[in-house]
Amino acid sequence: MRLQALIADLRWKIQLFNSDIADEEQRAGVFNVSNVAYPLVAKGLRERRDNLIATIATLEAQLRKVDPLALAA
Repeated sequence: MRLQALIADLRWKIQLFNSDIADEEQRAGVFNVSNVAYPLVAKGLRERRDNLIATIATLEAQLRKVDPLALAA
């Protein structure tokens, strides 16, 4: 149950990162990550978000081992 709560919390943080990334892109008027003018703040937020996505995948794999039905809902 604790692991599921952690995963849910991390998913919420990903949504916050996505919102912050969109705000930064909008503020800068640059949406292409490969553009040299792409905001550094948005790049950093993307890295953090991607790390959380990888963490969630790892946690879900562990949860499946412990309780295969835990993620079925």
